[in-house]
Amino acid sequence: MSRVGLAPLPGRASGRAPERAAGRALAAAALTALLVAVAACSGASKGPAADATPADAARKDPAALARGKALFSGTCTGYCHSIAPGGKGAPDVFDCEWLHGGSATQIHQTITTGVPNTRMVAFGGKLADDDIWRVVAFIQSESRCAR
Repeated sequence: MSRVGLAPLPGRASGRAPERAAGRALAAAALTALLVAVAACSGASKGPAADATPADAARKDPAALARGKALFSGTCTGYCHSIAPGGKGAPDVFDCEWLHGGSATQIHQTITTGVPNTRMVAFGGKLADDDIWRVVAFIQSESRCAR
């Protein structure tokens, strides 16, 4: 039996209503995925302190930077490093080339655990953790690398 000339069934404007609903659902899902991707790429999902380290606060504290410099001068230059380029045969920690990672966390890790089979000894347990972060802050604050 044909429904030609009769009013549409309740809830159906035409025979394409299920297709339109599916299309709207697909469009909504695509828009949601796009918004999630944009938020992830923009860093909106991270809080402002997501990547913060104790070195960030130490770089803003003149006393912490002075302590970091004193520790670096008395400890690090006493063994291998130098504040001046060229130094004593150890890597220049104020340039842009980092062998074991140049983020604050990576520098802290290198100082704390050392580097096996090199002259870079571990200072974790020999220096207080706060002092290691101060050394990291000093190194980063004196970097000759353009930011």
